[in-house]
Amino acid sequence: MIATTILIAEDHTLVRAGIRALLEKLDDLQVIGDVSDGLEAVQFCAQHPPDVLLMDISMPGLNGLEATQRIMAAQPAIRILILSMYANEAYMNQAMASGAAGYLLKGATTDEFKLAITTVRKGDTYLTPAMTKYLLDCRRQGVDPEDGPLAKLSSRQREVLQLIAEGHSANEIAARLDLSVRTVETHRAQLMGKLDIHDVAGLVRLAVRTGLVSVES
Repeated sequence: MIATTILIAEDHTLVRAGIRALLEKLDDLQVIGDVSDGLEAVQFCAQHPPDVLLMDISMPGLNGLEATQRIMAAQPAIRILILSMYANEAYMNQAMASGAAGYLLKGATTDEFKLAITTVRKGDTYLTPAMTKYLLDCRRQGVDPEDGPLAKLSSRQREVLQLIAEGHSANEIAARLDLSVRTVETHRAQLMGKLDIHDVAGLVRLAVRTGLVSVES
């Protein structure tokens, strides 16, 4: 049987190494690389497309959701399995809308990990069972699980929010995204308006609270 080739995109070195060590013990899987941010994942896939890409959401520079969107636009045959710490329907919906084939929580067992990879490799969609419990709990509590500040934002606005939260200036964001400084400032003003947040510190706190960036970023 031909092994399923795997690329790992995860910004934490120890987590990335742990995932790689785990996968290398499983039959019929071949890890062909690991990268630490979304842009590296896009570049790697362009040169050495894997069968399955394990993609973290919160990564510096280009997060997993935006990277997924770019990769799917260029190479739709790649199956992307989102790895997340968050049992959050807004993130799951955004991941699916970006073209991901599955959504798996990082606390999953080894058996579930392998099942998720096998499922997406076959062309099916995999959603972690933990999401079912989360959704049921939300319904019982009368909470709408789709409510959330990031759901209000466009893909570009989330990208700008992440870069602001990572401490980049308007000039740096403009250069990175190939935009004018005025356009970046417009995006920032729109972010503050949509989110009802009126300073950069507030944007940073929201980005951390929602998991768009990690505390380490």
